[in-house]
Amino acid sequence: MKQKSILKSIFLVSIAFTTFAVAFASEPQKSPTGPEGIVPAEFPALPYGYDALEPYIDARTMEIHYDKHHRAYYTNFVNAIKGTAIEKSTVSDIFSGISKQSDAVRNNGGGYYNHLIFWQNLGKPGTSPSKELSDAINSTFGSFEKFRETFSNAAKTRFGSGWAWLYVTSEKKLAVGSTPNQDNPLMDISPVKGTPVLALDVWEHAYYLKYQNKRADYVEAFWNVVNWDEVSRRYKEAVK
Repeated sequence: MKQKSILKSIFLVSIAFTTFAVAFASEPQKSPTGPEGIVPAEFPALPYGYDALEPYIDARTMEIHYDKHHRAYYTNFVNAIKGTAIEKSTVSDIFSGISKQSDAVRNNGGGYYNHLIFWQNLGKPGTSPSKELSDAINSTFGSFEKFRETFSNAAKTRFGSGWAWLYVTSEKKLAVGSTPNQDNPLMDISPVKGTPVLALDVWEHAYYLKYQNKRADYVEAFWNVVNWDEVSRRYKEAVK
C-alpha cells in the first residue's frame, strides 16, 4: 500500500508538472506596445496642442510637421506594408530586418516611428531626469552638461537630414549617436544600434520657419522642452 501511495503521488506530481509546462508554453509571448508595437489603425494623436511648445517651437511649424509630414509617413508606411507578410508585425520586428525591406518601408516606417518618439519626448518645461537616468548619464558622460554637449554636437554635425539619439545599447549602457534620413537605432542597417530613449529631429522642416538655417539655435531651444518624465520612463523600460 505504501508503494502504491508513493507511485500515485509521483503520478499526480508529473501530471501537474506537465499541465503547467503546457500552459506556460502555450501562453502568448508579450509583444512590444507603444511606438515599437503594431502600427495602429488610426494616425496617433499629438499629445498636446500645436502651441504647447511656444516660444521654443512655434505652433505653425508643429502643425505642418505633425499634420503634413508625420501623417504622410504614417499613411505611406501603412500602404507599403498592406497585404504583405509584415502587415501585422511589430515595428521593432520590421526594423530588425529592415535591410530586407523596400525603401518605402524603411523611409516611411522610420519617419512614422521616429516622430512618435520625438513628440513624446517633448513637453512643457519643468521636468527633470529621474535619479536612475541621472546616475546613468553621469556615469557614462561624466556630467549632465557633458551629455548635453555630446548630444547637441551629434545633432548639429549630422550632415543633411537626420536624427540625433540617446539610446540604450545591448549591454544596457547609454550612448549618443546620429542617423541619416529616417533611420534609427532599431534598424539592422543603422550605424548606431540600441533602444531609443531621446530623439531630436534635425530635418529642416522641423525648424526652418522659426530658425531658418540656424540649426544650432534650434538645438539649444530643444533642451527647454524635453519631457524628462517620458525619457526617464523609456530608459527604465530599456534597461529591464
